[in-house]
Amino acid sequence: MRRPPAANRASHVRIGVVNGPKLNLLGEREPEHYGHKTLAEIEAMLRASAERRSIRLEFMQSDDERVIIAWLQEHAPRVDGWLINAAILTHSSEALRDALVAAARPFVELHLSNVFAREPFRHRSVLAGHAVGVIAGFRENSYLLALDALAEYLLAGR
Repeated sequence: MRRPPAANRASHVRIGVVNGPKLNLLGEREPEHYGHKTLAEIEAMLRASAERRSIRLEFMQSDDERVIIAWLQEHAPRVDGWLINAAILTHSSEALRDALVAAARPFVELHLSNVFAREPFRHRSVLAGHAVGVIAGFRENSYLLALDALAEYLLAGR
């Protein structure tokens, strides 16, 4: 059986975009690390990129680990994969890691800053060992790179 063209296959791809603590402050908080774009501007960039590929996105941001985990559990049946910028939870939340593993969907961990060029505690990720990939250091473009990478990963499996 022949695969449909990528554009048609992409229309069936659904990706959840998860943003952790303090990412609602993008654009004003530490722009030397995180850039000047707001989370709303990054979401608009992602929507435009996804729309060109007929990919559907669902977004969330919370400072509360419990809210993020509940959202993952609720949305897992409706998505094919995740883009996750867990912010500080990347380095400390085994509960979030377990929720991602339980959701049984591939995910890309992403960071706006190069976490490996920053404080030592940021060099450790409790999520990365279960991610299909990690993208860091490209500010808002980290989201676009992660979207492209995850979309290609998901389409290759179809």
